[in-house]
Amino acid sequence: MLINNVLRSKSSGDSVATVRPEETVRGLLAQLAEHNFGALVVSNDGETIAGIVSERDIVRRLHEHGAALLEQTVSSIMTVDVYTCRSTDDVARVRQTMTDRRIRHLPVVDEGRLVGLVSIGDVVKSTIAELETEKEQLVGYITS
Repeated sequence: MLINNVLRSKSSGDSVATVRPEETVRGLLAQLAEHNFGALVVSNDGETIAGIVSERDIVRRLHEHGAALLEQTVSSIMTVDVYTCRSTDDVARVRQTMTDRRIRHLPVVDEGRLVGLVSIGDVVKSTIAELETEKEQLVGYITS
């Protein structure tokens, strides 16, 4: 299975919610809550990646800065070394990358343009669906 299949199965389709680097952490929290996401890609134009910011980034900085963190900019807490994948990548390879790198969210980039965001939950869900399909096919083969 390819990442493209995972993106198509998501309710958000190929739309990607992003946050601008100059947005405050307070604004970021509102967007995370609105979309029910655990991370957002940081982008100036919605197509290129400046970074990624997750709930984990917020929690770690909150410990250091307290409530003052809410008025800081997203750029001050985002991760700038962002791992990405392509829509044509195999889910198994992406799952391995996410596991090895301890990454929960991976932007999908095709031809230099942001086309999606997959979470470890999306990847696991697709893997389970693929295994269920294989199981059904094997049971059908054995019983026929």
